[in-house]
Amino acid sequence: MKISLNWLKEYIDLSNLSTDEIVDKLTMSGLEVEDVVDENQLYKNFIVAEVKSVAKHPNADKLSVCEVFDGKESLQVICGAPNVAAGQKVVFAPIGTVIPNGNFQIKKAKIRGVESNGMICAEDELMLSDDHSGIMVLNENLEAGKPITEALNLNDVIFEIAVTPNRPDALSHIGVARDLSAIFNRELRIPEINLKESKKIASEIASVEIVDTTNCPRYSAKVVLNVEVKESPEWLKNKLTKIGLRPINNIVDVTNFILHEIGQPLHAFDLDLLEGKKIIVKSTTEEKEFITLDSKVRKLPKGTLMICDAKREVAVAGVMGGENSEINSSTKNILIESAYFNPSSIRKTSKALQLSTDSSYRFERGTDPSITKYAAERAAQLIAEISGGEVAEGIIDVYPKLIERKEITLRYQRVTKILGYEISKEKIHQILHGLGIALKDLDENSLLASIPTFRPDIEREIDLIEEIARINGYDNIPVVSKISITLEQKVDQQKFEDDVRNIISSLGFYEMINNPLESELEAKLTGNQITLANPQSVEMSCLRTSLLAGALNSVKRNLNFGIRDMMLFEIGNVFNKKIDSAIVSFDDISEKQNLILVLSGKEEEKSWNTQEKFFDFYSLKGLVNSFTRKISLDNQLTDFYYSSENEIYSFYQTKNFNNNVVGVGGKVKKDVLNKFDVNQDVFVFEFDLTAIKQIKPEIKKYVEPPKFPKIIRDFAFVFDKSVQYLDVKNFILEKASNLLKNVELFDIFESESLGSNKKSMAFTLEFFDESRTLTEDEVEKDFNYLIAEISKKFNAKLRG
Repeated sequence: MKISLNWLKEYIDLSNLSTDEIVDKLTMSGLEVEDVVDENQLYKNFIVAEVKSVAKHPNADKLSVCEVFDGKESLQVICGAPNVAAGQKVVFAPIGTVIPNGNFQIKKAKIRGVESNGMICAEDELMLSDDHSGIMVLNENLEAGKPITEALNLNDVIFEIAVTPNRPDALSHIGVARDLSAIFNRELRIPEINLKESKKIASEIASVEIVDTTNCPRYSAKVVLNVEVKESPEWLKNKLTKIGLRPINNIVDVTNFILHEIGQPLHAFDLDLLEGKKIIVKSTTEEKEFITLDSKVRKLPKGTLMICDAKREVAVAGVMGGENSEINSSTKNILIESAYFNPSSIRKTSKALQLSTDSSYRFERGTDPSITKYAAERAAQLIAEISGGEVAEGIIDVYPKLIERKEITLRYQRVTKILGYEISKEKIHQILHGLGIALKDLDENSLLASIPTFRPDIEREIDLIEEIARINGYDNIPVVSKISITLEQKVDQQKFEDDVRNIISSLGFYEMINNPLESELEAKLTGNQITLANPQSVEMSCLRTSLLAGALNSVKRNLNFGIRDMMLFEIGNVFNKKIDSAIVSFDDISEKQNLILVLSGKEEEKSWNTQEKFFDFYSLKGLVNSFTRKISLDNQLTDFYYSSENEIYSFYQTKNFNNNVVGVGGKVKKDVLNKFDVNQDVFVFEFDLTAIKQIKPEIKKYVEPPKFPKIIRDFAFVFDKSVQYLDVKNFILEKASNLLKNVELFDIFESESLGSNKKSMAFTLEFFDESRTLTEDEVEKDFNYLIAEISKKFNAKLRG
């Protein structure tokens, strides 16, 4: 946003303050000045000159040889402009002058063999406009030799200020002046309204009706009659051109002036083009086409807030007016619109139409609902002064529900505690008053601040404290000479995740990062979904319930790019609803961190000494076990295997800790893969990292190897399919003598030859004693006893 220093000085006394000091204070207070253009420096050495004569260049058809008088002497200058003529007063750049557009210095030169001693300038070369059709011709009464900074009033300083989205109040000259008023403790001067109204009543000439009061809480209108649409006076054109605006006519220029003066967007309608002399504010109920002021046909989506007359739409509210009611040279009577629109409504419309204007830029950030009447009256006064019109008595102001000022209690001790240093009560009062904040109920400990409606960003006590620190100056924060720090060991919250990431990467996996939002169908597939209140799209309407959907979408994208062999992993948070009813509090939501491993395609390529091998369930199992070993949990997690399918997997495995599942994975079912357009096998395993973090690995300690030999025995039984491996293992350990030290499952086999719903499980048993060598007889006795007990307990049959 461009701000003119001369314009600012109309609202605040900035005497005895240098430009550098103003820039520094504005930037340190949060209104960052990105660029400063000092016209006195920019147009240094440029002067008014008189063209005495013009002759054709002897060696070029399109060049002229001019005699130019600079107030002291006549100089020969080569000019290529078609409009140069004798007797003109022009802008002249003598030798040594730096041209703003291009930043090059004028030197004495020969052009096609003829000497040139300077340059006659066009408007675009001076960065006054984009016009390069010819040289800039000045008023013939100007004196040759006079600096153009004086002749053309080019003695201003222009600031380019970056205004953050939370500061809509600063999007105007008065808004910036208000901050300077608080910083330098100088009075802010707001222009007074001095209207001379006719006896004609505004409300009898026109009327306003608000249908959509949610998106248009307030609409003020002022009527000005018998105006003459013409060129604006120099003072108004000068103000607009300084900040990069193009003057149009006196009516439109006033509305632009008010926007940049106080930050309130206005729109002027030709009152005679409004059917029924009526304004109706309502939202569209269906898609429509509308021609805006730029003569473009816009497709308006359903729900677009529109300004209408008695029969048709005449403007897109807060964005741009319509071609059917614009001000033109024959306009005589106007209606000035000054409204407050819901920021979200304007933001939605601007985005849908891909149309951003100075008005929409301010409305979508939040204008001041309390200033609409003042802005309309200020505009009416200026229009009447420069167009000869008469202002109708009264204002049409529709304001169904007053937008109240927020009230916030500020505690002085809280200010000191948050900032870390003390600011006097008097200084706090001065700062808040300078920002336009009314103070009430002052006592020794606190005050009640009444927040003006032009500061929608101030909502809590901490916001007030931030304002105090900002205006007081961050450079006034006392320097701390000594800082004490503890030498206690710090807890690195990210260490576990970093270690996991490094381990998985070392196993050959590549990390993927997916969007935590997914579609409702994807969320329902793996959990109890949490739906967003205002989703951006159907594809991102829910929080992810698992990392699976994102992983399969990544597999799909890789396949689309011709990458068929994948080892991928992701660490991310997942969210599930704990209840079936509506969410009332955060207690109804679970959030945890998961890790997912994905395998698909070939594990090994075919070569001269190896065969082609595809990833399978055992590849997944091996990598999962490698991971658990590296985090030292392999001896604490228990494996369960399921040959039957569930909603996601054809067959799968779980990792359990104390009978709680902390990881699950296997081969993804075909019908699940089809939903993601994946046409090859995929194996995944998803860990609950939040649960795994809570498991404390057993401390590793040295165990002396046995001095006496072990005796190994194997047996295999045919069980019912429902019998679980862990149940059998625990039963063996319970029934065996203390000579049995370890039991391991080494084979599972299923076949029709075993019988219907039967499976074979084979176990290895380790027998030894730490104090002696065992005999075959005592081991055989224990071994045969276990065979009998297992057969009886599980109705099992010994194989082989």
